[in-house]
Amino acid sequence: MELRQLRYFVAVAEDQHFTRAAERLMVSQSALSASIRALERELRAPLFVRTTRRVTLTEAGRALMTQAERILAQVRSAHEAVAAVQGVLRGTLALGTEQCIAGVHVARLLAAFRRRHPDVEIRLRQTGSGDLADQVAAGRLDLAFAYRTQADTDQLRSLPLTDEPMTVLCHPGHRLASAPAVLGPADLAGEVFVDFHPDWGPRRTTDAAFAAVGVTRTVALEVNDVHSLLDLVDENLGIAVVPRHFRHKRPTLRALPLKGAGDTAYETVALLPPERATSPAARALIALLEAGAADEAR
Repeated sequence: MELRQLRYFVAVAEDQHFTRAAERLMVSQSALSASIRALERELRAPLFVRTTRRVTLTEAGRALMTQAERILAQVRSAHEAVAAVQGVLRGTLALGTEQCIAGVHVARLLAAFRRRHPDVEIRLRQTGSGDLADQVAAGRLDLAFAYRTQADTDQLRSLPLTDEPMTVLCHPGHRLASAPAVLGPADLAGEVFVDFHPDWGPRRTTDAAFAAVGVTRTVALEVNDVHSLLDLVDENLGIAVVPRHFRHKRPTLRALPLKGAGDTAYETVALLPPERATSPAARALIALLEAGAADEAR
């Protein structure tokens, strides 16, 4: 089994298409297909289900995908570690984040990183916290800024960023706008909620807070970006329970603290692989954050 074969395999799995993968890798489709067939012969198992429209992984392919991504990430880290010892930081920084994550201003932090390490290519992916944790553990991302979804494992460790309480946002004309200064989950029973996809940190926090006190709620309006959520609340189409720092993004909305939800808090962390597997670029980025070189990133 060759590294080239693993790279070809991962590319086809990601693109779900032989032609697109070959174009991305800048190799001929025939060479790519031959390499995959040779890999399947060696492993004595089909890795893809092939159709005229796309290809999907078989059970054997899914098992190989997990290991292939980890192997390729380790090889990349090895190359970058040798370069770092020679005094040059280069290669790729693959970073993931949720939108509007608390505790770090991602754009400013990356700008500070680029000024110090111009030879490192930065790749950014934005998705939910559960997916980010899986991608860091699998080696697809060097690190991620996310909501804490789990305790540390042998594949994933976390560095705390910040934690904050949740806040209820509503239109100034909503009945809750004139409610007492502090609301509990029971006060929100029966309301129309605007919220994020279930994998997002704020949604996970709110779901846990309501479940902790036995109050059910229905999310009628589900979005995947902060601005859409604020727009819907601003049109009085529903209320939202969000981390406290969101209130500054739309000061025209009424913001009320949410109390009586147990000890549930919105806690954000930097997710990293085990120390031995952390890339030099990821170490450099965390060092910038911890040293305060990008003061406004906090």
